[in-house]
Amino acid sequence: MSAISTTQSANQISPTNERLYHQSNLVGDWKGLMAKNHQPIEFKVLNIKGTTAQVEYTHNGHTERGTGSVQGGTVTFSNVTIGTRDGKNAALEFSIGTTKLTGVLAKVPTPADQNKLVGTFIGSSVATGVTASVQVVAISGKDAQIKATINGVSQQGVGTVYKNSVMFGKSSFSTTDGVNGTVTFQVGHKTLSMAISRYTPPSTSTSVNKLA
Repeated sequence: MSAISTTQSANQISPTNERLYHQSNLVGDWKGLMAKNHQPIEFKVLNIKGTTAQVEYTHNGHTERGTGSVQGGTVTFSNVTIGTRDGKNAALEFSIGTTKLTGVLAKVPTPADQNKLVGTFIGSSVATGVTASVQVVAISGKDAQIKATINGVSQQGVGTVYKNSVMFGKSSFSTTDGVNGTVTFQVGHKTLSMAISRYTPPSTSTSVNKLA
């Protein structure tokens, strides 16, 4: 009998690690709407231990809590199953008898993700001569207080938070690291994007020895 080589590539992901990775994508707060009746739904996966998950499912104004069963990238709780591939968007299916309802959900950003957006970001483009200043004053859930001046036009109000972005009017601002970001805006019929960076005020402290 000939020998069969069992050598694997050094960067190959084991089936166990791959399964755990997809399971970790499920953990979080998911919100969305049922496709047919547009009923708001929320599904929280609090934690996963092996093949079980602690979950909370909110629909019709009331919340059910309990233990769901995990299989790959899905969690099933009572008549509801939720699954995700990328950890950002999920599909939900409610099934009872021959009735099936589906919904699309998005993961709610964690406070840490939202905090990256808070601050003042500025930048300018030599090519277009456009300057931009975007200040995310505060974030509460999916609402963000925004003050912005882009291409000489100032605006102030409430924007909508989606993942690591804030959309306000016909403009949007996004950042993945909280330091460097991108602002997208309209000039006439054109949509332009430019890089902006977090503004850090210079220190007002002094090292001068007043007793000298």
